[in-house]
Amino acid sequence: MKVAIKPPKVWTWYMRASVGDRLHVHGAIVGQADRVGRIVEVRGAGGAPPYVVRFEDGHEGLVFPGPDAVIEAAPDGPAGLDFGAAPDSPRNG
Repeated sequence: MKVAIKPPKVWTWYMRASVGDRLHVHGAIVGQADRVGRIVEVRGAGGAPPYVVRFEDGHEGLVFPGPDAVIEAAPDGPAGLDFGAAPDSPRNG
């Protein structure tokens, strides 16, 4: 008797973002505050990392998000959080 062995399911997850989306980085240790910033440039192909992000404190830097980061889509209406990005910035992606 032959037994069919099914390969395990493999889940692949890709981070995608557009200019104007928010990057929410959760604190990695107890007591560490979350950081939230606006994506001002997408350097990867098809919305993939890395991203240039402007954070609430005005710091702007190149970010390769880790597993503690979440992309929050930009609202279709008025900007929710604006850290200086131009309101007419084009969306990549």
